[in-house]
Amino acid sequence: MTDDKDVLRDVWFGRIPTCFMLYQDEITEREAEPYYLLLPRISYLTLVTDKVKKHFQKVMRQEDVTEIWFEYEGTPLKWHFPIGLLFDLHASNTALPWNITVHFKNFPEKDLLHCPSKDVIEAHFMACVKEADALKHKSQVINEMQKKDHKQLWMGLQNDKFDQFWAINRKLMEYPPEDSGFRYIPFRIYQVTTERPFIQKLFRPVAANGQLNTLGDLLKEVCPAAITPEDGEKKNQVMVHGIEPMLETPVQWLSEHMSYPDNFLHISIIPQPTD
Repeated sequence: MTDDKDVLRDVWFGRIPTCFMLYQDEITEREAEPYYLLLPRISYLTLVTDKVKKHFQKVMRQEDVTEIWFEYEGTPLKWHFPIGLLFDLHASNTALPWNITVHFKNFPEKDLLHCPSKDVIEAHFMACVKEADALKHKSQVINEMQKKDHKQLWMGLQNDKFDQFWAINRKLMEYPPEDSGFRYIPFRIYQVTTERPFIQKLFRPVAANGQLNTLGDLLKEVCPAAITPEDGEKKNQVMVHGIEPMLETPVQWLSEHMSYPDNFLHISIIPQPTD
């Protein structure tokens, strides 16, 4: 992979200032103070909120504490989506800190998966990494790794260790010198305006004529509504990690440098703010 290590570091160390507040109808023995945290964009809510849970449990009776879940302005937040994606999708044009409401009852079964333990997060994360490698290398790289390598990927993410994670993840970002990129680009496109959870299709990084496919090419093929017509006004923002990459950016470069640790490019299409 091309070595833009500063980009990898910037992506890894991206943080979102967040204020967690207990839902007003939760029963407490004394007033619950809000809890402030810098959330890592690349991680998962249920992986980094042990302190939040402990903070609010202190003011609650034990029998009132069941499975924790989070909500932003009425929308339950899916823990199996990376934090940065949740923010880009639901809150990217709001003032910071991000105000998240914490719940301990009335778990929204229809909207959220249960997350009883860290093992569930690890299983979800590794399933995504394996799916991405099936697209990129027909699973050859991930299958050649040992169990301890898989564990190192997970522990690197869980413990926020950039070098530990990338020592292994680097192998997942390589491709044979005779190729110009991966077999297919692992990506998912999300829109708040549709019921569909995300769009995912097979898309090659290199066109039949040998040209590198760009983010604009990807959107034209997969989600043409996201593209602004030449004579029209911009209706959407196309976001990855809180920024709007230029549509001329090759998807191969984006896949190598702007993917989340699960090896997917998570792209948010959000309505252009009107103010």
